[in-house]
Amino acid sequence: MKPWPGLTNADEVASPALLLDDARMASNLAAMVRIAGNPERLRPHLKTHKMPQLVRRQVEAGITKAKVATIAEAELAAVHGIRDVLLSLQPVGPNVTRLIRLATLFPQVRFSTVVDDPGAVETLGRAMAAADIGRVLGVFIDLDIGQHRTGCEPGPAAVAVAEAIRLQPTLQFRGLHAYDGHLGIPDLAAREAACEAAYAPVEALRQTLEAAGIPVPAIIAGGSPTFAIHARRPGVELSPGTTVLWDAGYGTKFPDLSFEPAAFLLTRVVSKPAPDCVCLDLGHKAVAAEMSPPRALFPSLPDAEAVSHSEEHLVIRTAAAAGLRIGDVLYAIPWHVCPTVALHQEAWLVRDGRAVERWTVEARTRRITV
Repeated sequence: MKPWPGLTNADEVASPALLLDDARMASNLAAMVRIAGNPERLRPHLKTHKMPQLVRRQVEAGITKAKVATIAEAELAAVHGIRDVLLSLQPVGPNVTRLIRLATLFPQVRFSTVVDDPGAVETLGRAMAAADIGRVLGVFIDLDIGQHRTGCEPGPAAVAVAEAIRLQPTLQFRGLHAYDGHLGIPDLAAREAACEAAYAPVEALRQTLEAAGIPVPAIIAGGSPTFAIHARRPGVELSPGTTVLWDAGYGTKFPDLSFEPAAFLLTRVVSKPAPDCVCLDLGHKAVAAEMSPPRALFPSLPDAEAVSHSEEHLVIRTAAAAGLRIGDVLYAIPWHVCPTVALHQEAWLVRDGRAVERWTVEARTRRITV
């Protein structure tokens, strides 16, 4: 990873703070388009950044489609220029009517969601019929290709879901959704082989459905680690998310991918509990803590080791502790940037080494208006 110089005006930024490097974000976005070959192939996931400014930048780059995880993210996409929005979490409960409400409010936007169960298809179809909004809702069949989190197996179960969709006049079958987030394999050759093996049943299902007279208009495949692999498949839509900001976790595991961290955390030393330790104001509420340490990498402290982590504090052990003073600024690259961004109300845009403006992380909330 390339060195990052930090801020020349750090004294103007309260800690902990999320910083976004303008030039690096632009470079990462350009790399996404270059790998895809055409921005029309991209359906980036907005869960990573959740910010209006970055949605608009993607639109300016020629991207018209997006994938989202929440209704709030779907609304963010629609408001700021995305014209084809996929909710990638099967809607249940009030989220069914919230999604239909969005489709009513934004008639210029094509909304879709994923389904993996005939009963869920029936519920969605009935709700659409009752709403009578004068348009259909797109649906993609969510496939389980190895992560075992959501989706149905790409075989008879998926065919049953496709048949259920055909029975609902208010729903339109738009294709297949195959996310392979379990393929976080550092070795590129092994990742490629695993990706091919996971995708083979998807292609077989496509052929089965089309032989049965059910056209498959689109296939959405992969996430960030397999983005460049799926980009070699003609006609497949690509949905990387982390690529626009990148993080220490992916940067460490996947050096073959041409992205640089664009999100940094500014933190300060708040205490020195031991001669070889410092305490930072970088607690659970400022950096994602759902994984085992490290929570972040400190470029200036390559030997930093987490000692303890709590709501507002991170204690690290480092040989450099003796030279650090209370109030000193440190910069960290989050290990997992997506949930880290969601912890911050705002982010500072950094241009030419200065924090110049604040961006609201608008869709970190579960509800914007709908």
